[in-house]
Amino acid sequence: MVEAEKLIEIVKGTKTFFENRAAAGNIRVKGRADYATQVDDSVQKYLYRKFQNLYPEIKFIGEETYSGEKVEGSMWIVDPVDGTTNLIHDYRQSAVSVALAEDGKIVLGIIYHPYTDELYLAEAGKGAYKNGQKISVSAVSDMEHSLISVGTSPYHREHAEKNFEMFKRVFLQCEDIRRSGSAALDLAHVAEGSIEAYFERNLKIWDYAAGMLLVEEAGGYVTDYEGARIGTEVAASDVAAVNSKLQNALLKILVE
Repeated sequence: MVEAEKLIEIVKGTKTFFENRAAAGNIRVKGRADYATQVDDSVQKYLYRKFQNLYPEIKFIGEETYSGEKVEGSMWIVDPVDGTTNLIHDYRQSAVSVALAEDGKIVLGIIYHPYTDELYLAEAGKGAYKNGQKISVSAVSDMEHSLISVGTSPYHREHAEKNFEMFKRVFLQCEDIRRSGSAALDLAHVAEGSIEAYFERNLKIWDYAAGMLLVEEAGGYVTDYEGARIGTEVAASDVAAVNSKLQNALLKILVE
């Protein structure tokens, strides 16, 4: 059994890496609008080393070294910097995302915002917390008064026309839309109730694993655009996270 407090201490230790602007400027190009920096690599190595020391029996998937492994047995699923483009620009909307999978289910999720020291924690069946205080999704029940975050899927520009048509449909029915550039933070914000929903195409499991558990433990739903539950396959998934009141209304717009 892992100890959440020990994990929190380890994850908070990543803060110093984000403060290194020289490392953030050491950039490796993986594809169009798809980058890794020395910060990404350093955070992942740090977490791998710390987790292996404590729990050597648990396997590890990290975005920066992924080479085709399946999520099976006990496994950490880590995005060392969710929001690398933000990091490069010093936009300060990046997060560390850590999830633990057990036999195909996410049982623990941590999202850490190093610029604000906000730490979100969820354990299966135990609720969702922000800095130790229990959180829940919002109670907004109509689209007109909902604030919704979108993701533009920047690695998949072939979907741009369809995506922006969808954003327009949502915008015309909700109060307003937002775009943070970090799936992990958007999911955390759905869980804490500061936004009503978030959706984005083609996310990988390290983008949403921890946040998915946070939203569900906070009383919300995370599905694909058709309303089907998302599993722990690494292949890209379309993700829609929403509070308990607006799921049907949002999904109806997404599949129009």
